[in-house]
Amino acid sequence: MDWLDPLYVLPFAGIAAGAVIGFLARRNHFCTLSALERHWYAGDSTGLRTWVLAAMTALLTTQVLVHLGLADTASSFYLSSSFPLTGAIAGGVMFGFGMALVGTCGFGAVIRLGGGSLRALVVLTVIGLAALATQRGILGVVRVPLVDDMALDLSSVGGQSMGSLASYMVGADITWLVALAVCAAGFIWIFRSRTYRSEWTHIGTGVAIGLAISFGWVATTWASKSALDPVQIEAGSFVVPVGDTILQLITYTGVLPDYGVGLIVGVLFGAVTAAVLKKDIRWEACDDARELGRHILGGTLMGIGGVVAMGCTIGQGISGFSTLAISAPIVLLSIGLGARMGLSWLLEGSILAAFQLNSGSTSAAE
Repeated sequence: MDWLDPLYVLPFAGIAAGAVIGFLARRNHFCTLSALERHWYAGDSTGLRTWVLAAMTALLTTQVLVHLGLADTASSFYLSSSFPLTGAIAGGVMFGFGMALVGTCGFGAVIRLGGGSLRALVVLTVIGLAALATQRGILGVVRVPLVDDMALDLSSVGGQSMGSLASYMVGADITWLVALAVCAAGFIWIFRSRTYRSEWTHIGTGVAIGLAISFGWVATTWASKSALDPVQIEAGSFVVPVGDTILQLITYTGVLPDYGVGLIVGVLFGAVTAAVLKKDIRWEACDDARELGRHILGGTLMGIGGVVAMGCTIGQGISGFSTLAISAPIVLLSIGLGARMGLSWLLEGSILAAFQLNSGSTSAAE
C-alpha cells in the first residue's frame, strides 16, 4: 500500500520524535542559550548539565545502534571526508552571536512559537530564508570559495570521526574506546553535582531528548534502505529544515516532506501542547523597531552561520556529536564564543568584555 511507502512514513516519524522533544523542552525549559547564560552569569549549571546529558545519551545510544546495524551515521554529512574548518569556526561564531541577539536558537524559536511568540515567527522566517540563500541561493557564491573550497580532505585518515582519527593514530580500531571515554567524561561531569543528582525532571528530560534524537538515525537509515528514492540520513537540525518547511508551506513541487520537516512540525506541536496544558499561551510581539531589527539580524546570522557550520546547537551539538564528528566540539566551542561575545555586547556594551575573566551578573533580555 502507498501509505506504507517509507517516504510517507518518514515525515510522520519526524513528527512523533519532534512532539516528544517539543513537549519536554517547553514543559521543562530546555534551552541552550538559557543554559549557557545561567551557567556564566548566575553560577547555575542545571540547564547546561541537562543539555550535556542529552548529548551524551544521544552519543551512547547512537553508537549502540550503529554497532547493531540499525543506524548508518557513516552516510551522514557529519562524517564526510571533507571537513570545512573555516566554516565550523566562522559559522559557529556567527550562529552564537545571532543566538545571543535573539535570545534563543532556531530550536528555541520553534518552542517559543508554540507559546504564541510572534517574535519567534519572524526569527524562524529569517533563519529559513537565510539558510536557503546560503545553501542553494546567491550567498552560496560566497560560501563555496570561503568554506567548501577550503575544506580539509580527511579521506586518508578515515573521515572526520573522532573514532577514525584516533584509530588512525594508534593503528587499530578504537572507535568504541573513544565513544566510551567521551561518554564517561561527560557523565562524570554531569553527575558529580550532588544537587543535580536529585533533579529527576531535568535528568528525565535530557535522557528523553537524547533518545528522541537517536531515533532519527534509525528512522532515516531504515527509510534509505527501503525507499526507491534517495533519503538523507539525519537525526535533527533546526536551520535548513526550517527553510524546507517554509518551502513545503508555500510551494507544491510533488516532493514529500522529509524527516527534518516532520521534526520541525512535531516540535511545534509538542510545544503547543505543553503550553496549552500549562495555560501558558500568550501573544508576544517586538516592543519596537530596534528590537525587531535585532531579531532580524540575529536570525540572519543564525541562518547563514548554521549552514556554513553544517548545523546548530542541536544539529551539531547533539546530532553531530552523537556520530563522534570532529566538527561537533569545534562548532560548539565556536557557538559558545559567539554567544558570549553577543551577550557581552548586549549586557556590557562591549564584545571585548567576553574575554574578561569577570563579567556582569545581569541576565540578558529576551
